[in-house]
Amino acid sequence: MKFTHYEKEYKNFGKCLCLETENVLVMASLEYGPRIIYYGLKNEENILFEDLNRDFSLDVEGYGTWYTYGGHRLWRSPEIVPETYYPDNKPVDAVVTDENVKLTAEPTPFGTQYSIELSFNDNETLNVKNTIVNVSDKPLKFAPWSITGLAPGGTEYIDLNTEDTGYLPNRTMALWPYSEIHDIRFSLNDGRAVLRMDPTITRAFKAGFNVVSGQAMYVCGNQTYIKRFEKYDPEKNYPDFGCNFETYTNEKFIECEVVGDEREYAPGESAVINEVWEIKKR
Repeated sequence: MKFTHYEKEYKNFGKCLCLETENVLVMASLEYGPRIIYYGLKNEENILFEDLNRDFSLDVEGYGTWYTYGGHRLWRSPEIVPETYYPDNKPVDAVVTDENVKLTAEPTPFGTQYSIELSFNDNETLNVKNTIVNVSDKPLKFAPWSITGLAPGGTEYIDLNTEDTGYLPNRTMALWPYSEIHDIRFSLNDGRAVLRMDPTITRAFKAGFNVVSGQAMYVCGNQTYIKRFEKYDPEKNYPDFGCNFETYTNEKFIECEVVGDEREYAPGESAVINEVWEIKKR
């Protein structure tokens, strides 16, 4: 699908590349990243989290400071320092064609290079291709990990596996050490996990799942955000007890996270997570 594009300064996020269709607006940073900073319907709010005060940062010793910024980013899993938190503070290379946009960062010191490619489908859904390339001269073991930070005040719905597997288990759930079992923001039913973002609760919560349907949804304000991704594949080696989808929240934001196959990637080989985003009115 065709789109219009232009550059503009957005709040304190610097120069951004803006992509527009008839009803949808997307902004990606040009000064750091690759990052998607804005996604929403025109005349509505940004569904993505914006860390205007740079409240979330980490001093990555020897490499500078990593900032959350907000929005959508690409990481590598398992989560370790410094490889995962290598600061993405440098300008990206943006290649724009009539069909898509590709944002590529400089190679990291750890032999990886990150890019995010954007294109629209005829129904105005957004294709988000997250790619980590092994640019070193040796195999590297990791998993691609795409993380979408979402605006405060909404509720997330995560599909659980409802397949009848008889005597065998069908649902995986992983909890992190800081996740309280009885957290009032989190609930389960037979078909979904539900996580409510609550700005009054500062305690963090994180959980992971085997999402066989390849879909999660976040409802916030007047908009519903739907993320579609590759269905859970039992033949793949997902980190974190075999979870292909993870979610995290604190008092500022909530995250939808998709995790790919953890394995050795040969020199020149790419680890890819393909997503389709949809935004619509409630």
